Amino acid sequence: MTARIDHLVTSGTFALDGGEWDVDNNVWIVGDDTEAIVIDAAHDAAVIAAALGGRTLRAIVCTHAHNDHIDAAPALADATGAQILLHPDDLPLWKQTHPNRTPDAELADGQELEIAGTTLQVLHTPGHAPGAVCLYAPELATVFTGDTLFQGGPGATGRSFSHFPTIVESIRDRLLALPGETTVRTGHGDSTTIGAEAPHLDEWIARGH
Repeated sequence: MTARIDHLVTSGTFALDGGEWDVDNNVWIVGDDTEAIVIDAAHDAAVIAAALGGRTLRAIVCTHAHNDHIDAAPALADATGAQILLHPDDLPLWKQTHPNRTPDAELADGQELEIAGTTLQVLHTPGHAPGAVCLYAPELATVFTGDTLFQGGPGATGRSFSHFPTIVESIRDRLLALPGETTVRTGHGDSTTIGAEAPHLDEWIARGH
């Protein structure tokens, strides 16, 4: 049985560089009827735990460490016993939100996560954040992009720890190389496909943000 994808939207605050913004975050649950992983534990651990419906949570995978993607991770880990996984390049951001708690294990480019008979490949895609990753599930024809790629362009790069040329390189070399029919499930907003976004790379570069 191939894993399925469940989707939640949780609401809260994104804070960085002294500013705060109200945001809605996508939380993705990948698994079957017995086990699952959560991609980005945003804002509300109780709501996410309820959505698991008694399934064993194998891991909480962080696409990056901006507070709105990780604020509920420790509470969800404590409630379920699941490990928190983060790319080490994002530890400085993580510590801004959770100075007294560290992730349980590191994510690395090329690493494979197995859940419910399905493989998710870790793609290191810096730019929005130094340790940003995407998770590509070929069997599900899906890539979970966090805040690296959205419908309509790259994630924001106007704040600390971000860099526009780097995010463009990550998208061009790592994401646009995926099959065009691959569904892009993002950290905020609507999903898209690789094929829908690929023709616009030159436009993004020209805009420069």
